[in-house]
Amino acid sequence: MDFVVIGLGLGLGAGLAPGPLLALVMTATLARGFGAGARVAASPLVTDAFIITVSVLVVHSLPDTAASGLGVLGGLYTMWLGVESLRERTVDVEGVEAPDASPAGGAADLRRGALVNLLSPHPWLFWIAVGGPVLVAAWGDSPAAAVGFLVGFFALLVGTKVAAAGLVAAGRTRLSPAGLRRAHLAAGGLLLLTGLVLAVQFSRALL
Repeated sequence: MDFVVIGLGLGLGAGLAPGPLLALVMTATLARGFGAGARVAASPLVTDAFIITVSVLVVHSLPDTAASGLGVLGGLYTMWLGVESLRERTVDVEGVEAPDASPAGGAADLRRGALVNLLSPHPWLFWIAVGGPVLVAAWGDSPAAAVGFLVGFFALLVGTKVAAAGLVAAGRTRLSPAGLRRAHLAAGGLLLLTGLVLAVQFSRALL
């Protein structure tokens, strides 16, 4: 299993998929500019170390067959996320409270994004059902594979959200509904494909 490619695929798909954090990136950018949106986009780098640690401890405590079964479920869950992204018409920014338009320090933006990410069920479900089993399998292959998976995942998870902040900052005219829809279709297709690969790979370990 090429764990770097898996990490890149999951990171890109998750970065483009609609969710509370992406919505907050957009609303923060609209309120205070690109810097605010980029800081919110970087919040997983703060929160996910804790989430990953808890998730990996849970997965590592399971028998090998149970961990592989969880990996299969994680692949199916990733495919479901892909279907949800394909069905999504637009990023729901109205469901997230817009930040105050007054100037705010970088720490406040990062803290706001970290809180949204930490309290959202999505990263917890992802790392327990998907990322955790993949990371444990990658570590079993080699520490370098585990590092490659994490670097690839976070580079595109954060990078795509920073790019979204850049597009919003450049002007709302460049974020047409059709453009958003194409991004969601791309994210959905990528998540479906990556989930299928994960489900197949982990199911082989059960045979």
